[in-house]
Amino acid sequence: MSKIALITGASSGMGKSTAKILQSQGYKVYGAARRLEEMQDMKDKGMSIVSIDLTKEDSIVNCVNTILDKEGRIDILINNAGYGSYGAVEDVSIEEAKRQFEVNMFGLARITQLVLPKMRENQFGRIVNISSMGGKIYTPLGAWYHATKHAVEGWSDCLRLEVKPFGIDVVVVEPGGINTPWGTIAADNLRKTSGKGAYSAFANKVADGMEKTYTNNSLTDVDVLGNLIAKAATTKKPKTRYVKGYMAKPAIAIRKWFGDRAFDKMIMSQIK
Repeated sequence: MSKIALITGASSGMGKSTAKILQSQGYKVYGAARRLEEMQDMKDKGMSIVSIDLTKEDSIVNCVNTILDKEGRIDILINNAGYGSYGAVEDVSIEEAKRQFEVNMFGLARITQLVLPKMRENQFGRIVNISSMGGKIYTPLGAWYHATKHAVEGWSDCLRLEVKPFGIDVVVVEPGGINTPWGTIAADNLRKTSGKGAYSAFANKVADGMEKTYTNNSLTDVDVLGNLIAKAATTKKPKTRYVKGYMAKPAIAIRKWFGDRAFDKMIMSQIK
């Protein structure tokens, strides 16, 4: 019997790549996202698609119940959905800050709550939370985004201890720079939020740097992460964390071993 995998944020990027890889390995895949039309190619290839909006309770509940009613279980949950809200803390509205947490943290937490009972009942489950190297480091004008990813890291560690007695593993994946539209979208958002006003000079420099980074040939191919996430979801004895992608390992290491001041200088030197 094929295991059932649910992947959020499956309409593009790492989520879609992981879905295709898991299906090729014999898993029954459910892709979940707001934009069903962007997952039509997955449906054409035999995967199931389901609508979800991680800011809405009813949508999250309906997504999980749709799968449980049909399959009776969810064996693998990959919490991949998320976005980067960039802007000076002074400029970002609290409403937008709350939305960033709703998508990147609270939506992730709610869908996890809903799949856990069946996983406990079956004494088996795998929850893969897609964090970021941004959960271990920080970049200018990304306070709310980094706050959500730091939260996912600590939350996942606590959850791992809670559910281990029930045969459930919790794994964190920390991508670096990946060849997806994420960075250019975040840069556009930064310009809209802080491109004018007290932080405009700094914000536009940071946005230009983000665009340069996310449009060069150094970024890691999305399928490299798709394969890594699939491995984290299926390997018999997973690590607690997997790090992969452009600059992820060196950036995390520099912050860890040389401290905040050295990391501050490194980051700011990139902007100048």
